[in-house]
Amino acid sequence: MTSSPVSGFWKPLVESDFVERLDAFLLEHVAPHAARIDREDVYPMEIVKALAQAGFTRSILPTQYGGHGDFRKTIALFEGLGYYSVSSAVSLISIFQAQTMLRLFGSQDLQDIYMPKFAEGMPGAYSLTEERHGSDIRKLDTKAVQNPDGSWTLNGEKSFITSGGGAELIVMLAETPKGVSAFAVPYGEGCEKYVGVHSATMGLRNGPHVNMRLTDVHLPANHLIGAEGKGVRQAAMTLSFSRTCTAAISTGVARAAFDGALYRAHGRMAFDQRVLDFQGIQWYFAEMFCDIEAARLLTYRSADALNENDDVDRYSSVAKLRACRTATDVALQAMQICGAYGTSDSTPYARYLRDAKTYEIGAGSAEIMKNTIAKYIIRGLEE
Repeated sequence: MTSSPVSGFWKPLVESDFVERLDAFLLEHVAPHAARIDREDVYPMEIVKALAQAGFTRSILPTQYGGHGDFRKTIALFEGLGYYSVSSAVSLISIFQAQTMLRLFGSQDLQDIYMPKFAEGMPGAYSLTEERHGSDIRKLDTKAVQNPDGSWTLNGEKSFITSGGGAELIVMLAETPKGVSAFAVPYGEGCEKYVGVHSATMGLRNGPHVNMRLTDVHLPANHLIGAEGKGVRQAAMTLSFSRTCTAAISTGVARAAFDGALYRAHGRMAFDQRVLDFQGIQWYFAEMFCDIEAARLLTYRSADALNENDDVDRYSSVAKLRACRTATDVALQAMQICGAYGTSDSTPYARYLRDAKTYEIGAGSAEIMKNTIAKYIIRGLEE
């Protein structure tokens, strides 16, 4: 979908020149391919490379690697991608997660190896899940053993790796004698990717999620990320950072569905008047508009929390819960307003709905967000 005449409602919440440059890029390089990527369920390698060449994939990298470290710009990037192509946004959020784990916890020499590669457009992924354990990452079947020279050998299997099909570096968890630990695993000898039975999903389609078998995968000592045995805590913090990006993507989806339905209602005649002239339809748009505005403000407030490293759990969970719910509600309402046109395969509304609903479950379900928020409230009361 391209920009419609009503897109001007959504004022930039970062520097307008950045948003204008971003929107022009997305219109040229992303929007024309969005439907095809979703339909064919392929990893958008060309788009990832183009985003890197334009400097967008390095937004949170430290300045010495060409980044500017401003999460509000990062959120604007994901909001824009969500508007045009969630599949492309998911590819970038996987890279963001790998970057974040290395940036927060990786040693300087490990960062020096991979951050320049990320700046050049290296695709990455983030792997926590295993078939037997699902979201419970406290105990894992994938094992890492340290060799006498300090290097590591990994054996096991990870499942449901988002963006894994195109990833050249996968940040993953494995169990060591001291507990669950994080490792930077370049795809290579001993790594075997394959598509599992349940790998394709109804939304967030940027290539089927992949499983990866690890057979005697050898890693240098410095490819352990952070302290041994601290992988669960590191993973939780990384997810808190990426949930704000998820909220931004969902906000972009809601905006796209709203804009498309509003443009349709403005131009569509029914019973001798425009569809938009019916008061009931106007009320639908008024409610959707308020919900999207609230989700946007919460998401950018969460970006400020990331910049300040202040109450990240609170703001990222609230933003994701509200934005993902809003995206689903708006996608459904937009489809209803558009009638039979909204259910057509030739329009993007089914894609909006599939992507929105999948994100209510993925990257931390609504129930997990509610648990996190409730724990924050109780902790604050007790303190």
